[in-house]
Amino acid sequence: MAITQTAVSYYGLNYVEHAGRDFREIRDHGCNTVILAVTEFDFDFWRPNIPEIVGKAHELGLRVLLDPWGIGKYFGGEQVSLFLQNNVENRQVSALTGEKLPYACFNTQSFRDYFQRFCLTLAREAGADGFFWDEPHYAFPKSYASITGGTGEDWTCRCPVCRSRFQEYYGYEMPKILNDDVKTFRRREALFILEETSRKIKELNPAQEITCCVHATLNSYYVSENRGYDDWEAVAASPWFDVFSTTIISWELPRAFFEHITKRTVETAKKYGKKSERWLMGYYKQPADFRQIGETVDLYESFGVDRLAVWTYRGGYGTVLAAPDALKLWDSIGENFKRVLVRGREFRRN
Repeated sequence: MAITQTAVSYYGLNYVEHAGRDFREIRDHGCNTVILAVTEFDFDFWRPNIPEIVGKAHELGLRVLLDPWGIGKYFGGEQVSLFLQNNVENRQVSALTGEKLPYACFNTQSFRDYFQRFCLTLAREAGADGFFWDEPHYAFPKSYASITGGTGEDWTCRCPVCRSRFQEYYGYEMPKILNDDVKTFRRREALFILEETSRKIKELNPAQEITCCVHATLNSYYVSENRGYDDWEAVAASPWFDVFSTTIISWELPRAFFEHITKRTVETAKKYGKKSERWLMGYYKQPADFRQIGETVDLYESFGVDRLAVWTYRGGYGTVLAAPDALKLWDSIGENFKRVLVRGREFRRN
């Protein structure tokens, strides 16, 4: 099998000339795709520049995917949310305490409309090649596998909208215990917003590619994350997603875990005729021995992964989540991306 796409996420949708210089560096580091992390502030304030930045990336030979980064704190990401700033309601509610939390409830019509307006506007205006659904999730529960840590029995969402919809569907009040009906309900509602938005994007332009990236957790018979997208089969089976992606694994975890996640990712994607994608951690943490980067890239390739991606540009250099040796990490990932793309081209020629 051949890896055909190598992607990196990129913040900084401000000035086209600055982005152009960065995109040349990205290209020189073996990346052929850039994932633009579009924040709610970018959309609200810098939107006129986004099509120009997309155009510059295309001019330099890069594919472009748009990531509604951290929108409503529903997607992964560290930035703040304008939706939450402007909405004291339409938030996820703790099942155990009844408190409103700083996470949008994506089952409410208010947030669904907001999310679709955000994405469909970009689909019409930006000229990108597709969208990247970035670690969508309910706020709780969290597990040890969560990169943001924490464990507990609490779960979301038990807001009035979710409770009413559950009652209507199952005929009894939504319990405070995470029973099987609640788990099924949460998964079904979680998929709805992404499937509907993806469907409408493809109605505008059938060529738009949709990648859905879910948390890389065990989700076995005994252990499940229960954050809405832990049923990989249901996600990969969706007719509106083109690429099934599983997210970053910390360099500190054992190789057996990398193998397990990668094998399941590829098998699940193939079962439903989707491309598979695996990620590298290119910020915050770095391997104790940089040779692990090459070994991991080779592992992904050996399992038949179609695409690789790294978060983020320059190892997060200059941010509070920069890797200790951010630029060295970035260079090492670039060397391995170039190496694997050369092998991919040779495989296709033969």
